Amino acid sequence: MPRPNEGIYGTPLLSKPENTDDDAERGRSNGTLSPGRGAVPAINTVGTTTAAARPTLSRRSTAMRSRSPRGFAAEQAARKKYTYAAFFLVVSLVSFCLQTELSAYIQHDLGWDKAYCMMYFTHSSWIVLWPAQLLALRLQKLDQPWPVFWRRHKQLLKTTALMVEMQTLDVFGTTLQYSARSVRYMLRITALVTSALTVAGLSWYVAVSMTTPSDLTAIYNCSAFFAYAFSVPLLREPLRLDKSVAVLIAIVGVLVVAYGDSGPDAGASTNASGPDASAESRFLGNMIIGFGSVLYGLYEVMYKRFACPPDGVSPGRGMIFANTFGSLIGLFTLTVLWIPLPILNSLGWELFALPDAATARLVLLAVICNAIFSGSFLVLISLTSPVLSSVAALLTIFIVALADWALTGQPLSGAATLGGSMIVVAFLALSWSTYREMMEHEAQKLAVDLTDSDDEDGNISGSDV
Repeated sequence: MPRPNEGIYGTPLLSKPENTDDDAERGRSNGTLSPGRGAVPAINTVGTTTAAARPTLSRRSTAMRSRSPRGFAAEQAARKKYTYAAFFLVVSLVSFCLQTELSAYIQHDLGWDKAYCMMYFTHSSWIVLWPAQLLALRLQKLDQPWPVFWRRHKQLLKTTALMVEMQTLDVFGTTLQYSARSVRYMLRITALVTSALTVAGLSWYVAVSMTTPSDLTAIYNCSAFFAYAFSVPLLREPLRLDKSVAVLIAIVGVLVVAYGDSGPDAGASTNASGPDASAESRFLGNMIIGFGSVLYGLYEVMYKRFACPPDGVSPGRGMIFANTFGSLIGLFTLTVLWIPLPILNSLGWELFALPDAATARLVLLAVICNAIFSGSFLVLISLTSPVLSSVAALLTIFIVALADWALTGQPLSGAATLGGSMIVVAFLALSWSTYREMMEHEAQKLAVDLTDSDDEDGNISGSDV
């Protein structure tokens, strides 16, 4: 009879298996891996199990659980959306800079100062956004027959319009009657958004001859603050300290650029296109441009709230619909807003006159630049937020100053450099805050449209949700 301290009776219950490292090096003979399953623990001669590979497998499984397919897909969607936004930001800044320099040269040097007519031409040019986009999409899909391509494109626009009106991704199976109602909805929203944009733009042209350039620049660019103010009730954005500080820094930067180099006689400065700005006319001009600043911030938020698809659609789908809505704004301007032209001409406020051939070519180039800027800006708002887009638009102040330096040779003043640096810092801070917010939102969504619907069929299918 074996003694208690011999044989299997001498093995401690919590003993550590010998040769664990050797077994692991030989392919984990004490715990082999089976395809499709976890580690299969081996049973020794006395019925006890060993788990030499358990710590390694536990770490691996934990890492795989922490990087779930849905979380990875949400991260990829956010990065793709932000990449698109960065591209259109650069395009909008460059095109706006070119348009500003061309417009200043046309009005001041060439003498064709027709404010409303110029605005009518530029806003009407937005109508080319959808045909140009359609041509670009068609060139990418030349292998598809035209009827198939056209049917899928129309289906994509119809389903996205339903998403815009219902503010949900689950629009599949809706009736044709509801689709027809969605067309009427888009027409009403187009008229509303275009009216706000037109009045905001007109306020700038009206106030330009009544107040000083510094007041005009500073007050009009306060639209970034009003965009943030309207985003809270309309878009239900939470008040975030980092965003509020970034917007405040941007506004202070604009004030530094506008007033940093102003002397004590700044109030009596003259405008290049108008008479001396007296105290009374300057106050009235500031009130008008202030109203326009509020309306421009409201225009951006209304476009995001009522004319953009909800969060979760693919960046490609959002980009296509943004350009389509831009064409609707151009169509409304072209067919409706010509009415004030003969009225202004008959009242003598702005005599209608077409430019000469040389000026017309520059006007056409400025109009094209404005169409590119506007389309890129609409896409930028659709992909990010009106607040980030408004602060990004403030970068044009610094970029135009740099362009003037390159063209005229006059270096930037200290105030322009300081104010421009503050705007850049505010934009970078707001970009980082928006990106973090976008990542959090993408990770929390239950349904994400991760398909590039502009590259897919565009048919009503579950893959678009």
